[in-house]
Amino acid sequence: MKPLLITGLLVLAMLGLTACSSGSGTDQTQPEQTTQTAEAAGNMEREETVSQAQTEYISAVQEEYFALSDHPGQVVEITYDSRDYTDPAGPAIQKTAYVYLPYDYDEADEDTRYDVLYLMHGWTMTAGDFFDPAQSDIVPMLNHMIENGDIPPVIVVCATFDAQNQSQGFSRSVEELSVFHRDLRENLIPFVESRYHTYAQDVTEEGLRASREHRAFGGFSLGAVTTWYQFIYNLDYIKYFVPMSGDCWIMGTYGGLYQPVETVGYLEQVVSDGGWDGDDFCIYQGIGTSDPIWDQTDSQIQEMLTRDLFTPENLHYAIIEGGRHDIDACERYLYHALQNFFGTQEGAHLNFEPVTRDTLVRDVMDDPVFEDYGRLLFPVDLTIPQDMTLEDVGDLLVWYHHVNPDKTVEIVNTLGERAASGDTAFFDIYTEEEKAADPEKEDTGLFFFRGEPGGKVAICNAGGGFMYVGAMQDSFPHALELSKQGYNAFALIYRPGAQTACEDLARAIAFLHENAEESGIDMTDYSLWGGSAGGRMAAWLGTYGTEEFGEEIYPRPAAVVMQYTGLSEVMGDEPPTYCCVGTRDGIASYRVMEERVRRIQANGTDAEIEVFQGLPHGFGLGAGTVAEGWIDRAIDFWERQMQ
Repeated sequence: MKPLLITGLLVLAMLGLTACSSGSGTDQTQPEQTTQTAEAAGNMEREETVSQAQTEYISAVQEEYFALSDHPGQVVEITYDSRDYTDPAGPAIQKTAYVYLPYDYDEADEDTRYDVLYLMHGWTMTAGDFFDPAQSDIVPMLNHMIENGDIPPVIVVCATFDAQNQSQGFSRSVEELSVFHRDLRENLIPFVESRYHTYAQDVTEEGLRASREHRAFGGFSLGAVTTWYQFIYNLDYIKYFVPMSGDCWIMGTYGGLYQPVETVGYLEQVVSDGGWDGDDFCIYQGIGTSDPIWDQTDSQIQEMLTRDLFTPENLHYAIIEGGRHDIDACERYLYHALQNFFGTQEGAHLNFEPVTRDTLVRDVMDDPVFEDYGRLLFPVDLTIPQDMTLEDVGDLLVWYHHVNPDKTVEIVNTLGERAASGDTAFFDIYTEEEKAADPEKEDTGLFFFRGEPGGKVAICNAGGGFMYVGAMQDSFPHALELSKQGYNAFALIYRPGAQTACEDLARAIAFLHENAEESGIDMTDYSLWGGSAGGRMAAWLGTYGTEEFGEEIYPRPAAVVMQYTGLSEVMGDEPPTYCCVGTRDGIASYRVMEERVRRIQANGTDAEIEVFQGLPHGFGLGAGTVAEGWIDRAIDFWERQMQ
């Protein structure tokens, strides 16, 4: 595990020191704030006023991105001429920076151009730390992002605001970062972009302004403070900004907390005075809910969300539930931000055109927004006619009734819009090595229907007679409705076959437990849902546990919800179970299900069943039938089992 980096912002709070002025090099008088005020502010309750259109609880980076890459980039050290801008005399100095060049970068190839990110460290760190493998996995992450096509090849420059590239006292660091915008503008950018193939045709002011849409600046902690200064002073050179764990101090130290209205007003004035509008910049603000810098960052962003200038198109508020003040968080912010900025230029994140009933199924499967998992939206084990539309998906789902095309459209649009926004809509549950060893595992995974941050989890399993996965009727609709009620719901795509299906469900349960914190979910009191064959899977995992299917021991579900499943066996240690079925079900006998529920009850376990007159097999949510509303009662049942 990489070391937790505690920057000056946190150290200051821990030591109870008075905040220092950052007035050097700015036009603003920096008001001092007392320790008592800072401590009081640190205890402010979190306000749930975030604009959902601009806020995303971002997922963790897949572990594969931190492994060695077959196409590694290289890091080179550069030395450039600069000045000490904190000294009016401005003595000449030399400064060090580090440049990441992507795989196959060719100095002789002047036709290929690269986007560039300038990256700034936090207090007590130095220019090389982000590229140091002992402290950071940013380099392998960049390698894999480029290799996988998440972003086009990009140049990353790790610089420093410290004149000596050494750890300095807090006051000195704040002084230096407040004037770094001059070093960046006058020295570093011209040096880098005259030597490497960026989009700048030359390094004149005109050339750098013309290429601003291919340039980003980001920073962590005091580096985030530095990033806000670049927005203020170098907006004509830079379009994209990634402040990570830090607010704007133009109005004073911790200005985002103490003077959010004035700070945001100043940012608005910068845009207005420069003749810019909301289309001319993009800010990706990252912060974790367990980051000591949460209060001042959230305070500023909440104020920004009230202003007309800052829209979902130019302000993205990325939150890590439980995220801390460390490089692990930075990796996650950068992973998502770079795709948000540069990925669209090469189609990594495309605009999603909403589908209709008339949209072809194959067009959905092939939509680039779904990457390589679009095919898993529909049964991979069935032949799909070339001309099949979403209107006709019900014809594909053997044994199912009351398939609602409008719900199918809603599901596809929900997942498509999420994927297009950069949010995670799908999780692989097996590693690339596991899938290579067993190619059938390529056809597995979890579709994610996000609910409330930190909300409890439901895992939904479709039926299909263990011949195919009927997710569009038997798990996607359920997961969507559960998410609307605040639960984080997952729909499992598994390998048909009783044994392999249960193995995949066991793996899904293990995966979610292992990645709960990173995904912002709560696995305590989770529930398993399933219809037909999916109901058997839920019951078997609830009774026998993950250990029976090749995984470590994980907690059993708080509740199992089963639809139209003629399972008769009762072992004596079943979890609380809710069931529903129709009287005209020719596959799953309602009498068999009633008897099973009675036996579970006889063992002292809570169990319920609803029998719907006249309904056949596979009615799903039952909208427009006598079963409509059963899912609400199933949720009530689950909630009663929660501790």
